[in-house]
Order: sequence, then structure tokens, then C-alpha cells
Amino acid sequence: MSSVVFLPCSDIEKTIEFYRDTIGLPVFQKQGDSLYIFDTGYGYWGFCQYGDKRRPLSGPQGVCLSLNLDSNEAVLEKYEELKDRCKVYREPAEHPVYPVFSFFVLDPDGYLVEFQKIADI
Repeated sequence: MSSVVFLPCSDIEKTIEFYRDTIGLPVFQKQGDSLYIFDTGYGYWGFCQYGDKRRPLSGPQGVCLSLNLDSNEAVLEKYEELKDRCKVYREPAEHPVYPVFSFFVLDPDGYLVEFQKIADI
């Protein structure tokens, strides 16, 4: 069993460029011209530019999308790869409460995208 999370976006072309071309997630499926589903390796994220002008669920009270990497070193490597290509929200650091090492970037709609390594407990 796997999961798909569908999220509204304001510009599907910018969203495709960010998730496919910048971050490197493969497109799993395209449905029409306004819905793309990306394979995260653990499940799927679907982004849709809805015809009803639905607003993205971003901002301070919005959604955080997290991708878990294999090691802290992999987190640092991904940061080096993306830091000049994305808007960095927070640089790599240990979380003060949770056993996570991560950094955050913002997608074109302001969704917070986290690249993390959850510590082996």
C-alpha cells in the first residue's frame, strides 16, 4: 500500500520545474494539463492547478513536505546541490526537540519542503 497527497498549486509549470527539474523527483503520472503526481520513493505527491482558483496550503500555518534521506551526509550533499537553486528557509541543523537533522526550502507556492535524516533510535 502507498499514499498520494494532493495539493493545490498556483502555476503547474513552475511546480513541475521545481519538483522534477530542481529537486529531481520523477513524474509518476500526468493527468490532463493541470495535475502531476511525483514519486517520492515512499509515496506520491500530486499537485493540481485547480480551475476554481483554490489557494495553496502554504505559509506559516501550511503544509510541510518531508523527504527522508539515508544519512546526515546525504542531507548535507542535497543542501549543497540545492542551496543556490532554491529559496532556503532553514540551513542544515539538528532539530532542538526531535531526533532529526534537516534543512528546508520553499517551493514556488511557499510550501515548506524538508530534506531530513531521522535519527536511528
